[in-house]
Amino acid sequence: MTNLGRAAIVPVACMWLIAAGCTPAPATSNTPESGSPMPSSIVDPYLKIQSALASDSMDEVKSSAGEIATASAPLGAPAFKIGTAAAQLTSAVELPDARQKFAGLSAAIITYMDGLHLTPPEGVHVASCAEANQQWLQNGETVTNPYDRSSTCGTIR
Repeated sequence: MTNLGRAAIVPVACMWLIAAGCTPAPATSNTPESGSPMPSSIVDPYLKIQSALASDSMDEVKSSAGEIATASAPLGAPAFKIGTAAAQLTSAVELPDARQKFAGLSAAIITYMDGLHLTPPEGVHVASCAEANQQWLQNGETVTNPYDRSSTCGTIR
């Protein structure tokens, strides 16, 4: 092949690779439809973790994170980051580490919800704290910050 032939192939191949890297992960038969609520199999154990951390407790953090990791697997590739973040949270032993790993799980869940245009279940809201630069899901409209129990920082969207 001549250099001219190679020169024509390389840009086309590079554009194909770039385009392939930007395509969304394929949905599965278990991927929730746009507009439906986020699966309770993810949200219910997540809320247990959020509540525990807001109370400066590690109770149920590891077991609930394990439930999320298991529940995310059937949701396929779109939920891969949720499962990974939940699995990482199962190894947390102290509050600061749990909170850091919870931030990763929160980001993965909120990104999944936003990307698939899912809604939180009734009564569940997305909250954020500018001081902590974090978001989370929580029950009710009174901010319960899982990143700092004493902090009243937070807004509900």
